[in-house]
Amino acid sequence: MMTLGVEADVADGLSTVAPDLLRVKVPLPFPPREVNAWLLPGPDGWTLIDSGVDDAPTRALYERVLADRRLGGRPVDRLLVTHFHPDHVGLAGWLHARTGAEIHMSRVEWMQARLLLNERSEEVIPQLVSHFGRCGAPEAFLGFLEQRGIFYHQWVGPLPRRYHRLQEGDTVSLAGTAWRVMIGEGHAPEMVCLYSAERRTLIAADQILERISPHIGTHPSDPRADPLGAFLLSLEKFEALPEDTFVLPSHGEPFHGLHARIAALRAHHADRLAMLLDFCAVPRTAMDTLEVLFRPLPMEQFGFALSEALAHLHHLERLGKIDRDLSGDQWTFVRR
Repeated sequence: MMTLGVEADVADGLSTVAPDLLRVKVPLPFPPREVNAWLLPGPDGWTLIDSGVDDAPTRALYERVLADRRLGGRPVDRLLVTHFHPDHVGLAGWLHARTGAEIHMSRVEWMQARLLLNERSEEVIPQLVSHFGRCGAPEAFLGFLEQRGIFYHQWVGPLPRRYHRLQEGDTVSLAGTAWRVMIGEGHAPEMVCLYSAERRTLIAADQILERISPHIGTHPSDPRADPLGAFLLSLEKFEALPEDTFVLPSHGEPFHGLHARIAALRAHHADRLAMLLDFCAVPRTAMDTLEVLFRPLPMEQFGFALSEALAHLHHLERLGKIDRDLSGDQWTFVRR
């Protein structure tokens, strides 16, 4: 696997990574601290893929980007959002109002974003506290959740009431060629990735990252889901792409070595599943498993860690390798 560090004309977070392909490095107020947004020319203007969160620094960054000479005075006329997470959709509503560009998303990601924006803290927080209590989370973390409120509302601005749907197999015209929509699953339910056969380039969103594994989590709204199984299955379509595909991830650097990276992701999750299977020789809560899955974590990250632990435990349950006991106040998992 080879990272490509060649970029040109870096200014205000905007750089050229390939002909007719610009990257905006957008700072984030939470890990992983940066997200890549992509700008590609279309028939009538530029398409911006993803946005960053809705806050004052990000809005100021895009004011500079929209005025940059490399856009040639042409407008941004399409906003393509890969999935509903705050670092990808957060500023989309503001950009729509600022530029008039329509938002293009898959149906599930659009609906998930709209749903979360309409949730009320007084209804959601008790559900979160109950869910993570059953995971075995400490009282200090449950109290933290009650004080924090809904994370999503902090970073995602209001969205318009209409969008344009993208689905598997659609084609999008960008940079003078056709890009095929490929749907990734696991990290998000219907995440849009784009592949150009002519350019042998994959805009991979959070499906395939170079140095970190995308977060795969089971969440309170669907507590028996198996997102890890969906993630591993959806990797198969990306394995069918050429090995020399140029991969543009949402976090980190563009790279070559697609097949090696997918193999590494599969091995990473296989190792974690094996560790959990050994650890659950006696009944364990999801909170117990954090000691073997992660290094020591700050309390603010317990939610992500517990959702990832549950995703792996549920996959083992689907494979028939562990059982879950729901009879007490806390869920426990034990190897068969």
